[in-house]
Amino acid sequence: MTVDAVGTSTLRARHVVPLAGPPIENGWLRIECGRIVAVGGGTAPGPAFDLGDVIVLPGLVNAHTHLEFSSLDVPLPGEGGLPGWIGRVVAMRRARIAADPVPAAIHAGLEESARAGVTTIGEIATACPPAGPARPGPRLRVFLEALGLSAGAGAAACATVPRDLAIIAGRGAAAGVSPHAPYSVASPLGRRVLEIARRRRLPAAMHLGESAAEAEFVATARGPFRELLESLGAWPAIPPRLLTAADWISLLAKGPRGVVVHGTFLDDDALVRLGRHRGRLAVVVCPRTARLLAGTLPPLARLRSAGVRVAIGTDSRASTPDLSVLAECRALCDGGLTSPAEALRMATVHGAWALAMERQAGADLVVLQPSRPTRDPHEAALDPTTRVAATLRAGTAIHGGLAGQRLSACSAARGGSSRSRSL
Repeated sequence: MTVDAVGTSTLRARHVVPLAGPPIENGWLRIECGRIVAVGGGTAPGPAFDLGDVIVLPGLVNAHTHLEFSSLDVPLPGEGGLPGWIGRVVAMRRARIAADPVPAAIHAGLEESARAGVTTIGEIATACPPAGPARPGPRLRVFLEALGLSAGAGAAACATVPRDLAIIAGRGAAAGVSPHAPYSVASPLGRRVLEIARRRRLPAAMHLGESAAEAEFVATARGPFRELLESLGAWPAIPPRLLTAADWISLLAKGPRGVVVHGTFLDDDALVRLGRHRGRLAVVVCPRTARLLAGTLPPLARLRSAGVRVAIGTDSRASTPDLSVLAECRALCDGGLTSPAEALRMATVHGAWALAMERQAGADLVVLQPSRPTRDPHEAALDPTTRVAATLRAGTAIHGGLAGQRLSACSAARGGSSRSRSL
């Protein structure tokens, strides 16, 4: 699809898929001031730009990723499960700092994400992230990561975390915090970081239940994670106080929004607490990463039983071959865990909610070009031969034939008071 000029803010397509209701065949939508103000079927009111035989969906949300690894051509090997993979990640980080700068990898990841139909990203930043690219791209919720098992790590966070959160906000991204995981964050550090987030009304994210070895390590301070930490020189002389996944879930729930990342091996206690706090917590699953590092897909049935929202992330190119959220959806559907319609809901509205960006992301769109005629736009959206033709963030195209054009008419009289209608 190539577009040279757009003189209207009403778009028409073969299929408009609101996800809040059934797909609309021969549908249309109107955008004003970066907001969707009307959606319908049949003849559009007034002039409309016909996108053709395409599928229009809400913009995709990659609710969990690490863009610093976006320059990798292939994932790192998964032998040895998560502890073995982390050892390879740390070795790669130490070797590539000079040859492969992190800012270049992050910018490459943002561009790849836009090409994949992603308009909103939940990014984990190990260090304060660099300035974003000059041209428009996906919006970011940057979760500032905290790691440390030593007694002094918590006190140090009180000085560095507020400073880095201010830098993130100054660079135009939404901020959040992320105590890394139960095997890498002692109780004092995690509590202090989460308290900073709670006071500032920021969301928080944490890797929980990512490995079967996690519970063993928290309970006994032994096993593969202890061996990994000792090999990295990260195990302190005074053993730290470690918390269970269930404990961390209760702490995450004290903030305005909390994200449990992965959740592959959560025990019954953790699931009960998730259900208790489902009004504030979501789980983000990364299907292809779980398959690589744990040999299994996420336990969607158990997560559903807790009544918690489930969103989708790509983790990173260190554990997946690309940053395609649609490929993650296909992995769940091919594994018989969910339907295409539910997978797309996880990849859109649930992801935006998990990142506390449901209001901002509600007017984003992705335009998909199927390779053949289709009656079921949900299935066609996940067909690997379907192409992302355009990605629109709040009415501005950030990828595709529409790139660089703004598909909305905005005036003080008409657009200023328009109420947004989310797909």
